Amino acid sequence: MNELMKNKITVILAVLVVVFIALSFKSCNDARQIQLLHNKEALKCMELEEKMNKSSQTESRLAQQLKASEQLLEEEKAANQATKKALVQEQLVNMSLKEELVKITKLKEALEEDLKEALTSNKALTITPKK
Repeated sequence: MNELMKNKITVILAVLVVVFIALSFKSCNDARQIQLLHNKEALKCMELEEKMNKSSQTESRLAQQLKASEQLLEEEKAANQATKKALVQEQLVNMSLKEELVKITKLKEALEEDLKEALTSNKALTITPKK
Protein backbone atom coordinates (compact mmCIF):
# COMPACT_ATOMS: atom_id res chain seq x y z
CA MET A 1 0.00 0.00 0.00
CA ASN A 2 2.83 2.24 0.70
CA GLU A 3 4.11 1.72 -2.79
CA LEU A 4 0.66 2.36 -4.25
CA MET A 5 0.39 5.50 -2.21
CA LYS A 6 3.81 6.66 -3.41
CA ASN A 7 2.75 6.04 -7.01
CA LYS A 8 -0.50 7.97 -6.54
CA ILE A 9 1.39 10.83 -4.94
CA THR A 10 3.96 10.74 -7.74
CA VAL A 11 1.22 10.75 -10.39
CA ILE A 12 -0.61 13.57 -8.59
CA LEU A 13 2.63 15.53 -8.24
CA ALA A 14 3.48 14.90 -11.92
CA VAL A 15 0.02 16.11 -12.96
CA LEU A 16 0.44 19.15 -10.71
CA VAL A 17 3.89 19.84 -12.18
CA VAL A 18 2.44 19.61 -15.71
CA VAL A 19 -0.44 21.91 -14.73
CA PHE A 20 1.95 24.38 -13.11
CA ILE A 21 4.25 24.28 -16.13
CA ALA A 22 1.26 24.85 -18.43
CA LEU A 23 0.11 27.71 -16.23
CA SER A 24 3.64 29.11 -16.25
CA PHE A 25 3.78 29.00 -20.07
CA LYS A 26 0.31 30.56 -20.27
CA SER A 27 1.39 33.28 -17.84
CA CYS A 28 4.55 34.00 -19.85
CA ASN A 29 2.53 34.12 -23.07
CA ASP A 30 0.01 36.51 -21.50
CA ALA A 31 2.83 38.69 -20.18
CA ARG A 32 4.37 38.76 -23.65
CA GLN A 33 1.03 39.75 -25.20
CA ILE A 34 0.58 42.49 -22.59
CA GLN A 35 4.13 43.73 -23.23
CA LEU A 36 3.45 43.85 -26.98
CA LEU A 37 0.23 45.82 -26.41
CA HIS A 38 2.09 48.16 -24.08
CA ASN A 39 4.83 48.68 -26.67
CA LYS A 40 2.23 49.39 -29.38
CA GLU A 41 0.49 51.92 -27.15
CA ALA A 42 3.81 53.56 -26.27
CA LEU A 43 4.65 53.79 -29.98
CA LYS A 44 1.27 55.35 -30.74
CA CYS A 45 1.76 57.85 -27.91
CA MET A 46 5.18 58.79 -29.22
CA GLU A 47 3.82 59.20 -32.76
CA LEU A 48 0.97 61.36 -31.47
CA GLU A 49 3.38 63.48 -29.42
CA GLU A 50 5.57 63.90 -32.48
CA LYS A 51 2.57 64.97 -34.56
CA MET A 52 1.51 67.34 -31.81
CA ASN A 53 5.00 68.86 -31.68
CA LYS A 54 5.03 69.27 -35.45
CA SER A 55 1.59 70.88 -35.29
CA SER A 56 2.75 73.22 -32.54
CA GLN A 57 5.81 74.17 -34.56
CA THR A 58 3.68 74.72 -37.65
CA GLU A 59 1.22 76.79 -35.64
CA SER A 60 4.05 78.85 -34.19
CA ARG A 61 5.59 79.37 -37.63
CA LEU A 62 2.22 80.34 -39.10
CA ALA A 63 1.58 82.72 -36.21
CA GLN A 64 4.93 84.39 -36.87
CA GLN A 65 4.15 84.63 -40.58
CA LEU A 66 0.75 86.09 -39.78
CA LYS A 67 2.30 88.64 -37.45
CA ALA A 68 4.89 89.58 -40.08
CA SER A 69 2.17 89.84 -42.74
CA GLU A 70 0.03 92.02 -40.49
CA GLN A 71 3.01 94.26 -39.77
CA LEU A 72 3.78 94.49 -43.48
CA LEU A 73 0.12 95.27 -44.15
CA GLU A 74 0.22 98.09 -41.58
CA GLU A 75 3.38 99.47 -43.17
CA GLU A 76 1.77 99.29 -46.61
CA LYS A 77 -1.33 101.03 -45.27
CA ALA A 78 0.82 103.81 -43.81
CA ALA A 79 2.72 104.14 -47.08
CA ASN A 80 -0.58 104.17 -48.97
CA GLN A 81 -1.94 106.92 -46.72
CA ALA A 82 1.23 108.96 -47.22
CA THR A 83 0.97 108.48 -50.98
CA LYS A 84 -2.68 109.53 -50.93
CA LYS A 85 -1.80 112.67 -48.98
CA ALA A 86 1.01 113.46 -51.39
CA LEU A 87 -1.35 112.87 -54.31
CA VAL A 88 -3.95 115.22 -52.83
CA GLN A 89 -1.27 117.86 -52.29
CA GLU A 90 -0.02 117.40 -55.86
CA GLN A 91 -3.57 117.69 -57.15
CA LEU A 92 -4.04 120.92 -55.19
CA VAL A 93 -0.78 122.28 -56.55
CA ASN A 94 -1.83 121.19 -60.05
CA MET A 95 -5.18 122.96 -59.70
CA SER A 96 -3.44 126.07 -58.44
CA LEU A 97 -1.02 125.99 -61.35
CA LYS A 98 -3.90 125.53 -63.80
CA GLU A 99 -5.65 128.55 -62.29
CA GLU A 100 -2.43 130.55 -62.57
CA LEU A 101 -2.05 129.41 -66.16
CA VAL A 102 -5.59 130.52 -66.97
CA LYS A 103 -4.93 133.91 -65.35
CA ILE A 104 -1.63 134.33 -67.18
CA THR A 105 -3.23 133.29 -70.47
CA LYS A 106 -5.98 135.85 -69.99
CA LEU A 107 -3.43 138.49 -69.06
CA LYS A 108 -1.31 137.56 -72.11
CA GLU A 109 -4.32 137.81 -74.38
CA ALA A 110 -5.21 141.19 -72.89
CA LEU A 111 -1.63 142.39 -73.33
CA GLU A 112 -1.58 141.14 -76.93
CA GLU A 113 -4.84 142.96 -77.55
CA ASP A 114 -3.41 146.13 -75.98
CA LEU A 115 -0.26 145.73 -78.04
CA LYS A 116 -2.27 145.33 -81.23
CA GLU A 117 -4.28 148.40 -80.35
CA ALA A 118 -1.11 150.32 -79.57
CA LEU A 119 0.49 149.21 -82.80
CA THR A 120 -2.54 150.15 -84.83
CA SER A 121 -2.80 153.50 -83.12
CA ASN A 122 0.96 154.01 -83.49
CA LYS A 123 0.72 153.21 -87.22
CA ALA A 124 -2.14 155.57 -87.51
CA LEU A 125 -0.08 158.27 -85.77
CA THR A 126 2.99 157.64 -87.85
CA ILE A 127 1.07 157.62 -91.06
CA THR A 128 -0.70 160.94 -90.42
CA PRO A 129 2.33 163.17 -89.72
CA LYS A 130 3.91 162.55 -93.11
CA LYS A 131 1.64 165.03 -94.84
